[in-house]
Formats: sequence, structure tokens, C-alpha cells
Amino acid sequence: MDLSGARTLVVGATGVLGDALAGALRSEGVVLALAGRSAPTAQDDEPVFTFDALDLERCAAVVDEAADALGGLDLLVVAIGVAAFGEKAETDVVTEHLLTVNAQAPMAFGRAALPHLTESGGTLAMISAILADVPTPGMAAYSASKAALSAWLTATRPAVRRQGVRVLDVRPPHIETGLADRAVAGTVPDGIKPGSDVDTLVGQVLEALRADRRTVTFDLRAGEYALG
Repeated sequence: MDLSGARTLVVGATGVLGDALAGALRSEGVVLALAGRSAPTAQDDEPVFTFDALDLERCAAVVDEAADALGGLDLLVVAIGVAAFGEKAETDVVTEHLLTVNAQAPMAFGRAALPHLTESGGTLAMISAILADVPTPGMAAYSASKAALSAWLTATRPAVRRQGVRVLDVRPPHIETGLADRAVAGTVPDGIKPGSDVDTLVGQVLEALRADRRTVTFDLRAGEYALG
């Protein structure tokens, strides 16, 4: 897609990755709206919205409000999530929290965006995780939440292709954004090393968007990203 002038909502813009994506997209000339749990830092007259990922109705409403403010929507980027590790994560309460924030909330944003993206022939882009490809011991519920989002994106892609909507699933490795330090339960297991830095990932996402690719994945053995 042509990013210049694309009317874009970045969800999760107060996070490290979301903020970096917003900055990179801004440099590409997109017309930005920003959404976060707290008010994101905007430039010029960029509209700003707040939401709680546990409130799915609010998640959907943010999309419509952003589309109204931008005069339409060409690109939705969702970069939200929470982590949990170990035995403390394997409870019904924590699992429900993980599934809501990591899967249901992005789905709510996505479903609300699809009518707008269908009208513009736009793109839906979401950050899931390598855990969708490599479910990891000590992260069972966390892996399941990311796999759920990735599966939804995979199944949605052919369903909306005829309407001209593209779907991008970004499945990065562990990256030092501070997410693991704010886990809702447990602590990150020893031996988990970052496979990439934020700037490299952002560059891959922008390249995938420009080339209308379907996936950004990471090969742990080769230590390299691949666009699919």
C-alpha cells in the first residue's frame, strides 16, 4: 500500500512498540490517529483516544471515532498485549485476562475497522507473536492467547480479500519493550533472549505494509525475519 496520506489508527501508541510504529508511520507521511490506555503523545492536530482493553465495546467505538475524525480509515495497526509466565499464569482468571487483552480486544478493533477498510480498500495489521508458531513451556496460556489472534487473522484474510482488504499478521520474537517486566503473573523464564530490537521489527512491518505482504515471521535458528 501507499503509506503517504494513508488515514491510520495506531492502537497501543503509549507502548514502546506502538509508539515506535506511530513515529515511523508519521515519517512515511500517514495521517495519524492514536489510541492508548492513557492519552498518547500526539503531534500537531492528531486525534487521540483512550480505551481499556477489557472493555470490548469501547475498543470498537474507538475505531469509529477515529474514522470519523480522519474522514475514513485506510490502515489499522494494533500493538497491544500483556504477558504471563509459569504456574501463576495457569489459572482461569489470568487466562481470561490474557485471552481478552491479547485476542478478543484486537479482534474487536479489527471487526469494527473492517467496514471502513472495505470502503477504502485498506489494510488491517496486528502484532501477535512467535508464540503462535512456537507454543512455549511455561507460557501455555500466553501462547494460546497469541495463537488465537493469529488464527483469527489467518481465517479473516481470505474472507475479506474479495472486499479489497489486506490482513497483516506480525509474529515477532521476544523483544525488550518492558512487556515481560509488567507481566500480569509470574516472571520471564531464564534463557529467553531477545531475538530482535524494536527498530528492526518496525522496519520489517513498514516493508510488509508497502509490499502488501501477509505475514512477518521470525526464524529463531537463522535469527532473521521473513515476509510472507
